[in-house]
Amino acid sequence: MMKLFSTLVVLFLFFPMHAVAGFTFENVIQKAKVLAKAPYQAPQPVTKFMREISYDDFQGIRFNPDRSLWRKNQSNFQVMFLVPGLQYTHPVTLNVIEAEGPRALSFRKDDFAFADPEVEKRVPADVGLAGFKLTFPLNQKNEQNQFLVFAGASYFRGVGKENVFGLSGRGLAIDTGLPSGEEFPTFREFWLVRPSPDAKDMVIYGLLDSTSLSGAYQFTIFPGNPTKIKVKTQLFPRKDIQLLGVAPLTSMFFYGENTPRPTGEWRREVHDSDGLQIHDGFSDEWIWRPLLNPGTLEMDYFSTRKIQGFGLLQRDGKFSNYEDLGARYDKRPNAWVEAQGEWEQGNVVFVQLPTADETNDNIVAFWTPKAPATPKTPLSLAYDVSFGNADIPQNPMGTVVNTFIGDGNRIGGGKAPHAYRVIVDFVGGRLSKLASNAPINGQVVALDDGEILEHFVEYHEQMKGWRLSILAKPSPRHQLHLRAFLSNEKTTLTETWTYRLPANNNVLAEGTE
Repeated sequence: MMKLFSTLVVLFLFFPMHAVAGFTFENVIQKAKVLAKAPYQAPQPVTKFMREISYDDFQGIRFNPDRSLWRKNQSNFQVMFLVPGLQYTHPVTLNVIEAEGPRALSFRKDDFAFADPEVEKRVPADVGLAGFKLTFPLNQKNEQNQFLVFAGASYFRGVGKENVFGLSGRGLAIDTGLPSGEEFPTFREFWLVRPSPDAKDMVIYGLLDSTSLSGAYQFTIFPGNPTKIKVKTQLFPRKDIQLLGVAPLTSMFFYGENTPRPTGEWRREVHDSDGLQIHDGFSDEWIWRPLLNPGTLEMDYFSTRKIQGFGLLQRDGKFSNYEDLGARYDKRPNAWVEAQGEWEQGNVVFVQLPTADETNDNIVAFWTPKAPATPKTPLSLAYDVSFGNADIPQNPMGTVVNTFIGDGNRIGGGKAPHAYRVIVDFVGGRLSKLASNAPINGQVVALDDGEILEHFVEYHEQMKGWRLSILAKPSPRHQLHLRAFLSNEKTTLTETWTYRLPANNNVLAEGTE
């Protein structure tokens, strides 16, 4: 009898919990497939009081960490919960998969602390749960650190060991940036697979639903530096979808080094991310696009034959460029999506929206297949999403660290009316192996009928890199659209810097436009 008990213990410890429980990703796939064949039913909203609760009152409802799921077992992974309300307009069904099988989790008021007793009284006992936060000892063995949050539509936010929360990932985006309006799919149900107490990774399943489709997701999560999430998804459209956004990332860019500082702002820069990185395996080209806060919506489509990865990065990690002790923009995470397997031809879509302050996420990037998504074409994809420092793309090329832009008709800019002086600094990668007197050439192209008036390259002693200086002029009433990289004879040394400045900008001095 003791031998049989020992065998069962071994099975419990060394076999995946989701296999022991008999509930696998295939169960979620079948749920999504059945769901897609039925008309869409929107989730029931929470009560009016919870939807209209004030921001301060909602922030005053806090989960007690001592009530975290799996805390009693001193598990590496523990789970904290969020109450629905305010922007979380409806509850989400949460389950935990244990040895006995799936078990539903429910809201318990005594798991939460309430700053205002009147609010506590009015919160329904059956309000439900809106999402969850995962914790893990990232820094010290006996300290639980929040590193991943699933809450709100299909959003999830992650950090690496050295980051503070910033940009978000999403399960899916639909028709983002289109005149028809964006559709926001939502995770309606999750299954958290209980890991062993000393586990270094865990699995979560998610069931996504929206007017246009349903989908099954498997997230295998590895916290650390960086935090990596291996994602598998199967999507089942209910109807034709005009613009399907796979692995979307959402961030904020208010202003930075390449834009004028808004009136009254004392900080040098304010943004969660400062650029879009793309790696296309067909051409092996690495692309860098600095972010903007445009006057009107801007959309760009980057064609990919064999996408390897894309991401929104915060390359500028110097505190002195932000001087914000509260927001710590210098510690915001970078997010990198790496395609697994063969993805078909498609586009990385880049959406930039205007924002009047730093409270709105106005930047979105995602991949979309060239072939339209229809009910006859379910989509199955795998990819990794990593949250961490700016080096997670492992770009071997020289990279852009600064983009400055100013008037090309003033001291320090030039003597060309209606032109722009653009400065691009490159460092690292293949450049780091070259002497300061190496013959470096700038390869610069103006698109949209623009004109390159001059460009030259010089060694930048302070940063041990090279500076490309460009004087360019757009065609009348058109955008400034440039592409550039550095080369040495026939060798490409850097990523391709691309820049598109809308015509309705405020860079040129008054009276020169």
